[in-house]
Amino acid sequence: MEKGQLIEFRLERARLLAVLDRPEGKKDWIALDHRGHPHKIRPQQVEYQIDGGPYNIAEIKEFLKAAENHQDHSVLEIAWEIVIEEGKGITPSDLAQLLFSNSTPMYCYIAHSLLMEDKIYFKRKGELYEARPTAQVDEIKHQLEIEGLKQAEKEEFVKKLQRAQSKEKIEWSEGDLSRLQNLERYVLQPEQNNHAAQELLIIAGKPATPEASYELVIELGLWSSRENLYLRRSSYPKHFSKKALTLAQLYTDSPPVDLAEAERLDLSTLKVYTIDDESTEEIDDGLSIEYLPDNQVKIWVHIADPTRLVLPDDELDLEARRRSTSLYLPTGMIPMFPPELATGPMSLVQGKICPALSFGVILDKQGAIGEYEIHASLIKPTYRLTYEDVDEMLQLRIEAEPEIASLAQLAKLRHQWRKSQGAIDISMPEAVIKVSEDDQIKIQLLESSTSRRLVAEMMILTGEIAGKYCQAHQLAVPFRGQPQPELPPEEELINLPAGPVRSCAIRRCMPRSEISINPTRHASLGLETYTQVTSPIRRYTDVLVHFQIKAHLRGIALPFSSEQMQQVLFGVTLVVQEAVSVERQTNRYWGLEYLRRHSDEIWQVLVLRWLREDENLGLILLEELGLELPHRFERNVSLGDRLNMQVSRSDPQRDEIRFRELV
Repeated sequence: MEKGQLIEFRLERARLLAVLDRPEGKKDWIALDHRGHPHKIRPQQVEYQIDGGPYNIAEIKEFLKAAENHQDHSVLEIAWEIVIEEGKGITPSDLAQLLFSNSTPMYCYIAHSLLMEDKIYFKRKGELYEARPTAQVDEIKHQLEIEGLKQAEKEEFVKKLQRAQSKEKIEWSEGDLSRLQNLERYVLQPEQNNHAAQELLIIAGKPATPEASYELVIELGLWSSRENLYLRRSSYPKHFSKKALTLAQLYTDSPPVDLAEAERLDLSTLKVYTIDDESTEEIDDGLSIEYLPDNQVKIWVHIADPTRLVLPDDELDLEARRRSTSLYLPTGMIPMFPPELATGPMSLVQGKICPALSFGVILDKQGAIGEYEIHASLIKPTYRLTYEDVDEMLQLRIEAEPEIASLAQLAKLRHQWRKSQGAIDISMPEAVIKVSEDDQIKIQLLESSTSRRLVAEMMILTGEIAGKYCQAHQLAVPFRGQPQPELPPEEELINLPAGPVRSCAIRRCMPRSEISINPTRHASLGLETYTQVTSPIRRYTDVLVHFQIKAHLRGIALPFSSEQMQQVLFGVTLVVQEAVSVERQTNRYWGLEYLRRHSDEIWQVLVLRWLREDENLGLILLEELGLELPHRFERNVSLGDRLNMQVSRSDPQRDEIRFRELV
């Protein structure tokens, strides 16, 4: 190394030219770049030494400009084709002579720059550059082409993103949507450090946070402002498979022939009442009264028969099993079966002959089951009634419909009998939250009525009949039971205010219901055996009971053995638990959103129970809305106190609510 030499070295991966100026110690040198900035250089740092000289720093710009003007990498392909045929390595000097017929220091440096920047044709080996094999060159070109396309696609995507933020309607490609899904994943799984999402947020001019990601997916129109994050986080299927939808459409247009139709009992002459909320579309139960000689009355409960269209383990069955239940959310219902089937051929449609599973029963004088029978049947629903219709008919004592009054009397008798068997009544306010398409929230408090109690008793009665039948014939079905609760002492309950406070204290003591293929007592219903069978369009466990009972009635092999039933129930139970959690969380979200929008209103609340009495943390009931929410009291209160409160803060996204008491 000598003063005045022109060398190339790397500084933080950048290639720099500098002129050696003076020694620094025994081995190092100080070199000056084209700006005159000094750099301490060791001999091993020098990557290329330009012949000639001595040079000064003013000449560096000339070398750099010449190298820049000759940055045409396509010329290397010509050199590569020649060199690969000769099968030997080359130096920058050889390449300069080959390309420019000139091997002066300037052109040697240009050749060196071309080789240093080349990623395709040559690879360095010591002082020489060897030509890469043809196959390797082709592969590198292919990879660079792919990278180029990806980069172009990314640049186009960034432009679309910016246009979308300006409220321009964008047609997103599959590749675009794949990128945007990173934003969605970042919202749903904020604990994961999603670098792709964070990069998109930075491009969009937003903070790299899950909250900003949520705002952006709404801003881009990927989600609505009422997006259900609980549902998206769950494993509950959001869409039906193509096979299931195709099969559903086929059955809707042309239902398959019912091979067991000749075995069905024709009950189409009976007057059949279906009683539901006005908004209900899946009609899965109907009621009849048959007046018999000797003043006996037979109750008929007709249950929709979706298994006429579904076979165990076929596409519709597996789809329903994956869902395990219809999901009832404020923003709408997600059915267990495709909607065209659930509300069409599977439902009990007024005025049409419908297949059903019918349960006939004669009660004894106390209300216990005296005689019962079960048949695959054909019925013709006569009236589609709402609960309000039935209450009005009972109040007006419509003589043309004596069956309604008979059903109400028998339901009352059944309720009294169950009470005598230890049934436990818990009466708590129940509300339904509905959200319209334009995001209007309505909370409707469900009033306890004769009609609702009538239908509930008939459904419980049917569950007991099904349980008795399956137990008597040793059918493996999902029996439901509930352990006997340890209730507070009577004197303690009497000291609590009657109504929701007392019911809440009892509810706290109730054990969870259990599902087993072995019948057990259901404590709160007061029944020794019970299985749910009345909602096969909405609950998959009911479908399983239908499969087993219908097979036994026909005298054919049961679709599910005890082991198979146990295995199916394990998966179904987990899905149902998750679905219930989604429903609960979603209802709470919209309840808090309703309160946020009505933060100026004053609500009368009931002090329901203590969560942590030593911390003054309790549960309050907004009686007008049927909402139970936690609150920390600033003063001493007692259970059953009624207070006036106003929302001070409600954040549905964070699941937070705060009240202040108005004194």
